[in-house]
Order: sequence, then C-alpha cells, then structure tokens
Amino acid sequence: MNSDHNIPVEHITDSKLTHSKIREWAQTLGFQAVGVSNIDLGKEETYLKQWLAKGFHGDMDWMERHGTKRTRPAELVPETLSIISVRMDYLPTETHDPIMVLNHPELGYVSRYALGRDYHKVMRNRLQKLADKINQELKSSDTEMKYRVFVDSAPVMEKPIAVNAGLGWMGKHTNILSQDAGSWFFLGEIYTNLPLEESQAVTDHCGDCTACIDICPTQAIVKPYELDAKRCISYLTIEHKGVIPEEFRKPMANRIYGCDDCQLVCPWNRFAVNTDETDFEIRNNLDASSLLSLFAWTEEEFLKKLEGTAIRRIGHERWQRNIAIALGNAPSSPHVIQALNEKYESSSEIVREHITWALKQQASEV
Repeated sequence: MNSDHNIPVEHITDSKLTHSKIREWAQTLGFQAVGVSNIDLGKEETYLKQWLAKGFHGDMDWMERHGTKRTRPAELVPETLSIISVRMDYLPTETHDPIMVLNHPELGYVSRYALGRDYHKVMRNRLQKLADKINQELKSSDTEMKYRVFVDSAPVMEKPIAVNAGLGWMGKHTNILSQDAGSWFFLGEIYTNLPLEESQAVTDHCGDCTACIDICPTQAIVKPYELDAKRCISYLTIEHKGVIPEEFRKPMANRIYGCDDCQLVCPWNRFAVNTDETDFEIRNNLDASSLLSLFAWTEEEFLKKLEGTAIRRIGHERWQRNIAIALGNAPSSPHVIQALNEKYESSSEIVREHITWALKQQASEV
C-alpha cells in the first residue's frame, strides 16, 4: 500500500469519514457515482474458476496467472478491508452516429470508449486525488489510510466489485448496467484498510430482454451472463495477438477496434448521459474515419497520432491486421485493392495473412 503506517482499526472506525463526504469529493473530481463494498468475492471466485476451465479467456493468460489474488483482495493488497468503487461516464458528445458508421463499410468503427484519451491515465490521477482527500480528512484523527488505486489494472474483479458497491447490476452481456446511466462508463477502485460502511447493492433489471445476446455478430454471449471472449470482437481486435480465425472475419465487418453492438442495442442506454470530460473528446476523427486513410498510416504515424490513447497499446501490427479484414469486407474497389497490394511487401507475416484474405474477398465481389 502507499503508506507504511500501522493504523489500529478501532481508531479508523471513530473517524468522521462518511459516504456523503466521499461521494461529494468523488463528484467534484468528475466521478458520477461512488460506492463501497466488502472484500468477499467467494461466489465470484467459483464462477471465475469455472469460466477459466472452459477456456473462455483465450489468450488472456493474465486472467489466471495471479491465482486467488484476483478474488481475494487482501492477498493482492494486504490489510484491505473495504473497496471504494467509482464510475466515470465516457460517451463523447457530437460524435457521428455509431449505427451510421457501422452501416458504411468504407468507414472504420472504433469502440466509443477509445475515441479520446486513455481512460487509465485520466481515472488513475483522479482516484489518487480522491485518496489524498480522504487522508486529508483523516488527519484530524491522527490516522492515515493505507491504499492502492486501480483502473482496469492488476488482478482486480472490477465488475463484481462495482455490483457489490451498488453501482449497478451485471447485465446479460457481462457489462455493468445502471438505471440512470446505462453502461457507457469506466470503473475504478481504491483498495483500503478502512472498515467503511458498505453500500446497498441494486437488483437486476434485465428481465426477459435478450437484445444483447441476439445482436452479437459472433454469438460471443453463449448464454445470459456468460461471455466466450474467444468469440468476442473486442477480444479479437484488441487482446488477441495472432491470426484471427476466418469464421469471425466476415462478422467483424468494419469494426477495427472493439465492438459496441451489445451496448448500442441495450434499452437501458436510453438513459446514458454524455460526458463533459474534455479528455474523452474525439481525436483524429476516429469516430468516422475512412479505412483507407487509417490503413495508410505508417508505424511512426500510428504511434504519434494515437499517443495518449488506449488504442496505441495494441501496436501497429494489430491495427493493420484489423483494418485489412475491414477492407476485405468493404465494397470491391480498385483503390482498396491497390492499398492492400501496396502494403503487402512491407507488412509482417500476420498482416500479410489478412491482406491475402482481404484481396480474395475483393476479387470475389468483382
């Protein structure tokens, strides 16, 4: 944890730290909701073991690499007693209609969460400030919080933790849903040694709806609340490092980074609120850029243009691989064929595999 002080628990419980104060500070820092959970993830540990046994995690070896640290917070951060969970909305304003982009195969679709600055950096900084504010409040009682902040990093079960903290319920697509915010938000956590009062969990409101399951292009939601990541376009375009199986290439259509279909169709997202965070504003016209213009980026251009974004993490090779597939799904065009041929010689073996497939698709449409 960030502090080495040994703080007796009985001293901490006497502090004047309340939910309302934490909520007020969190909202001032740009978080739309905050809750507190305990560290009991026993049921989630059983489910995770079953999910891993089915191989649904694909190449994401890190899902099992840390053993029980993922489901036993005190093993990851000793002395953890409570978890503060926060939500930050990310849906940008003035973006091109995502359905329009998906219906124009010459454009590249980028998941809405990745259109602006990397959320890891934005939220980690804010969570640190929230922790500092809490410690400032505790000074008067001669105590100091031990803690670590997490934003989609380290072995943390952020979704079940958010559910336990009352930020929403787990939807059938395995995203967290809120009645007043839908699912277009990021999650972050503070693991703390403070024995804070727990928030009230909310009930599931998916009902009989199966819209997310029905819309999934690759049938990745194998049953309600269970996702086979190996079939998920978000996994395939972001986490998967190698060759994308041919059975998924046509369904990918023009999705070059992530997939939002299950969120776009979810009825609860009628209540989603656009973010006013300038960090999440669209960069490089990524909400509706032509595939050919994106495919033309050199590695240097890719790294420069996407500096500070979440997309940069996948690297130029996967970026080219994904776009090659999308170009194969685009209407047949001499310009597309020329672009694919021009990139072939300078590309890696993995990208060439997908360029070859794309050229075959283009030829079959002539």
